[in-house]
Formats: sequence, structure tokens, C-alpha cells
Amino acid sequence: MGSAKKSTAAARKARIEEMRRAEQSRERRNRILTVAASAVVVAGLVAGAIVLVQSQSDDSTAADGKGKGHFVTGSDGVRTWKGTLGRNHVVKTVSYPMEPPVGGDHNQVWMNCNGDVYTKALNNMNAVHSLEHGAVWVTYTSKATKADVDALAAKVKKTPYTLMSPDDKQKDPIMLSAWGHQRTVTGAKDPNVDKFFAKFVQGSQTPEPGAACTNGLPQ
Repeated sequence: MGSAKKSTAAARKARIEEMRRAEQSRERRNRILTVAASAVVVAGLVAGAIVLVQSQSDDSTAADGKGKGHFVTGSDGVRTWKGTLGRNHVVKTVSYPMEPPVGGDHNQVWMNCNGDVYTKALNNMNAVHSLEHGAVWVTYTSKATKADVDALAAKVKKTPYTLMSPDDKQKDPIMLSAWGHQRTVTGAKDPNVDKFFAKFVQGSQTPEPGAACTNGLPQ
């Protein structure tokens, strides 16, 4: 009788120990899962924060137009921008690293560039959008002769995906700009005018080939 009780007690104790070990095992697994889940959440939050910071940094760089880069002048006299040119649509004023600008963040509305000739300086942010559509932008200062301005205006008027405007902030009397490219010309009869038009009007540099040059701003 006593022996049977001892056997039953031992069996009960063994079952209790087994249940305790099982419970401890479950607790360990739960702790491991909890730690792992927490690590995943923390990693996700860290990654999200990094992406957010990078995004804000990129937006900040792009929004002010001061992305790192520089012009490299080719044997043909065309200056090509080596560096990143933002393409974000922004509403605040953009400060470009060149004048006239050849790309960068810009206003969501483009200047009409279907052979449009403007007599007043343009908002660079709208004109840059025209360059994104594959337009060539002819700009001139007060030092350009009237004969050259008139001849260039006549050329622009008969050439789709071009526009022209005065810009007294630029360094040379007459300059031609396309997305990522720019050059100075000596006058309307400079053969480089036709070469630049032939290469860059809807050229391979165009970020958005075929995009409209009408239904934008008429100034």
C-alpha cells in the first residue's frame, strides 16, 4: 500500500516536472520570439528613419538646385553638365548653380516653347521645365546686337520646341541651352547655332521626349 502511494506520488512529481519543463520551454520560445519581433520592429524603424533622412536630404539638395556637379567643355564648344540634375516639381524658388540653368528641380508648369519668343526675362523654374520637354532655350543680354536678336527670333519662331528670352544675368551676350548642355555663340550667323539646334531640339538628352511645348505659360 505504502509502495503504491510512493509510486503514484513519484509519477505525479514526474508529470509536474515535465509540465514545468514544458512551460519553461514555452516561456523561452516566447521570449526569443518577442526579442526577435522587437529587433525586427526596431530595425524597421531605424531603416525607415534612415530612408526619411535621406529623402529629406535629397529633397533639400534637389529643391535648392545646388546638386554637386560642374561643366565639362567638349571639343565642339558645348558645355555638358556632369552631375545630378533634379527633376522634382517644386513651388518654392530654386537657386540654380548656372545661369541660365540647364536643368534641376522646377515648377510644374512649363513655358510655352513652340517657337515662342519672349521680350521679358522668364522665371527660370518654368523655363527649365521646357528644357525637360526637349526644348532649346535661346537667351541674350543687352550687349547682343538688335540684328542678331531679330535673326535669332526669326529662327526660333519657325522651330518647334524652342523658346527665346532676354537674360541679363548670364555672362555672355548670346547663349543656347538644352537639358544638361549649354554653349555661347558669337551671333545669329554663327554656324554653331544650327548645329546646336540640330543636336538638341528634341535630342537624346531630353528627359521627356515628345512632352508638350504648348498649353503652358505664355508669360
